[in-house]
Amino acid sequence: MSENELTSGDFTEQNEPFKLFATWLREAEATEPNDPNAVALATVDKDGLPNVRMVLLKGFDSDGFVFYTNFESQKGQEILSQKKAAMCFHWKSLRRQVRLRGLVEVVSDKEADDYFRTRARGSRIGAWASKQSRPLEGRFALEKAVAEYTARYAIGDIPRPPYWSGFRIRPLSIEFWHDRQFRLHDRVEFRRDMPEGAWEKVRMYP
Repeated sequence: MSENELTSGDFTEQNEPFKLFATWLREAEATEPNDPNAVALATVDKDGLPNVRMVLLKGFDSDGFVFYTNFESQKGQEILSQKKAAMCFHWKSLRRQVRLRGLVEVVSDKEADDYFRTRARGSRIGAWASKQSRPLEGRFALEKAVAEYTARYAIGDIPRPPYWSGFRIRPLSIEFWHDRQFRLHDRVEFRRDMPEGAWEKVRMYP
């Protein structure tokens, strides 16, 4: 039996989803060739039409899962309007998936400032230069904006744009899935009625 199969059998006995996620993410960091923290983020617009795109998870703890974006972008506007979202991690090298969905809150200014300072200087310039999700008349317009903000912030710190911050998804459900032979996969879902509530664990048919 492989190490992955052993882990799969063990994970169904776990009773704390955040600890289990931490273990799976750590193992993905050792096996995934690119961006083990990449995650599909699903939102809905004002008409209830879903949207999905890849983002990077930048932090998590027992309070939830954090990512950062331009709040004037499509996903930013949809989340601010609906205050709910879903995520799906898929680690092909481990044949594992984690799905979660829940309510969304904005991170504190301090959290956003602290993370923004860790970004590469070019990425901080890009946060100012890009009017994310809006029409772009040509690549030159973007390059011109990058040049203008590079000149503006040539010396010293680059402040965080007022429209750029982070979201925290506080999950109401987290499902762990592991591939098994003959499509008889292991699935365990943790559920609760509110972000502060106790978890109920349910083993699911594959």
